[in-house]
Amino acid sequence: MTSDTEAHRLAEAALAHWGGSERPVRLVKNRENIVFEVWLPGNRRAALRLHRPGYQSAEAIEAELAWTAALKTRGFGVPGPLPTTDGRLLATLVDGRHASCVGWLTGDPIGSAERPLAGSPAEQRTLFVRLGTLVADLHNLTDAGAIPPAFPRPHWDLDGLLGSDPLWGRFWENPCFSSAERDMIQSARAAARDDLHRFVAEGADIGPIHADVLRENVLRDGDHLLLIDFDDSGIGFRNYDLATAIVQSLEEPNLALLAEGLLEGYRRHRSLPEAAARRLALFIGLRTFASAGWIITRAAPDDSRQRFYADRALRMARHILGGTSPWDGPEFG
Repeated sequence: MTSDTEAHRLAEAALAHWGGSERPVRLVKNRENIVFEVWLPGNRRAALRLHRPGYQSAEAIEAELAWTAALKTRGFGVPGPLPTTDGRLLATLVDGRHASCVGWLTGDPIGSAERPLAGSPAEQRTLFVRLGTLVADLHNLTDAGAIPPAFPRPHWDLDGLLGSDPLWGRFWENPCFSSAERDMIQSARAAARDDLHRFVAEGADIGPIHADVLRENVLRDGDHLLLIDFDDSGIGFRNYDLATAIVQSLEEPNLALLAEGLLEGYRRHRSLPEAAARRLALFIGLRTFASAGWIITRAAPDDSRQRFYADRALRMARHILGGTSPWDGPEFG
């Protein structure tokens, strides 16, 4: 992991491509990408992103920025890209790392993974209605033309989720799984793969997706919800966006209300056939599988997060194998 001191040095080098910063930079996040709050010439508040080496190519990042630019021009609440002094969307540093700047969005995250959702059950349901509407609007505007002609992004498809080399790692190799648990995960993986084949044959909605609609990536600014961090975006099942919007709520006591609100909000703005709605739990399971793979290389084998993600994947594996959902409804119908 890049130290904070090194991150600041990289930020200063990157900002030269945007004419420097008028105020001291503030480190916001030093995790997958390194993010700084900066003030560009002309009093433009921005987020400087130092992209993690080796994750996305320059072409893929430029495609992401072109997509968000098109969404922003259509009124969707996303940060728009800010060009360098020579008009490019991306700068490449001497160590090969890519950097980009996007406009700063005001607002606070709707929650975090570490804390239960705030508000009454009714308020939580209302939030998830709005969240479903946000995801539907993203898909609608994208399909209406807010997508660049070239979109070389990851594919959250059957192989990207369940193939021999999934995008986020071979989740069945999580070190916390016992032999019996690994067998269960593999059985659920096979069952999920079969059902995804059926879903595709039924006409699954596939297209550009955000792929990471977590609480931290959804900002609330007054009456508006805004969406940030398109780093994992790609082509995939639209159901996957709905799943990522609710996966952090699996332990919430009002999960049934949240799922109901999410689907209601989505359906207010975009068609969602029953074949897709009843597979929400399946896609939540797929996200828990991906997370169990993601954590393998990001934490020591005895780190408590390994066990948390493994247990959550096992919980959803049981639902996939049993054809049930965690909110007491049938999953596959």
